[in-house]
Amino acid sequence: MVEKELAKTGVVVKLIGEDGNVFNVIGRTQKALRRAGLEDEAKEFVDRAFKAGSYDKVLRLVMEYCEVE
Repeated sequence: MVEKELAKTGVVVKLIGEDGNVFNVIGRTQKALRRAGLEDEAKEFVDRAFKAGSYDKVLRLVMEYCEVE
């Protein structure tokens, strides 16, 4: 059985049923990380997200940092 790789922060971000605009996705993720007290990770995430180059890469990046619901 293959185990699901957990996000590195353990932070949960709600994206399902929300505006799927890439800027909204980045903002919601950044806010979730900040609320968890992870300022450095939030800044790193935003920097990487704006350099990602595609919507799909941003979504994969979100899942790298957070659990998505």
